[in-house]
Amino acid sequence: MSAIPGPDGLLRCPWGAAPDMLEYHDTEWGRPVHGDVGLFERLTLEAFQSGLSWAIILRKRPAFREAFAGFDPHAVAAFGDADVERLLADAGIVRNRAKIEATLANARAVVALDGQLDAQIWSFAQPERPRPRSLADVPATTTESIALAKQLKSQGFRFVGPTTAYALMQAVGLVDDHLEACVTAPV
Repeated sequence: MSAIPGPDGLLRCPWGAAPDMLEYHDTEWGRPVHGDVGLFERLTLEAFQSGLSWAIILRKRPAFREAFAGFDPHAVAAFGDADVERLLADAGIVRNRAKIEATLANARAVVALDGQLDAQIWSFAQPERPRPRSLADVPATTTESIALAKQLKSQGFRFVGPTTAYALMQAVGLVDDHLEACVTAPV
């Protein structure tokens, strides 16, 4: 599938042309994200998205931000068993014990990196390459996403396989997977 017209008639990636995805596609996806809070948020949301649609996660993002202390890794790293139970009862987020517990473990891993998460993730940025012509040209994983997942797992991160790592790379601008005909490209 190639780029399709959005509500304004401009060509976009097919998934980004839907009204509920348009703003995220046009203003966030594929644009550089730096810093522990921004990267921890995207990593968390990509992990929660596993097995679900991104639209569900995007609709629940405000509740996720509230539930996980604005994605402040230091605050989330201090969460305990009572917080896990609180989160499992929160209908505003995806209530999955494995993903919640992984988020707490990932926050602790971010804190242990002592400000180095940004440099570590960005060291896996893919070299500039032509933008894909269609969704069929967009890989689910790459050599870099496999290496990033392995690196993160070795540091205690959980729920970050190669596919989730690649989705993170796309979301935070390490790779530009906006389709060739898509009017919106990262700056």
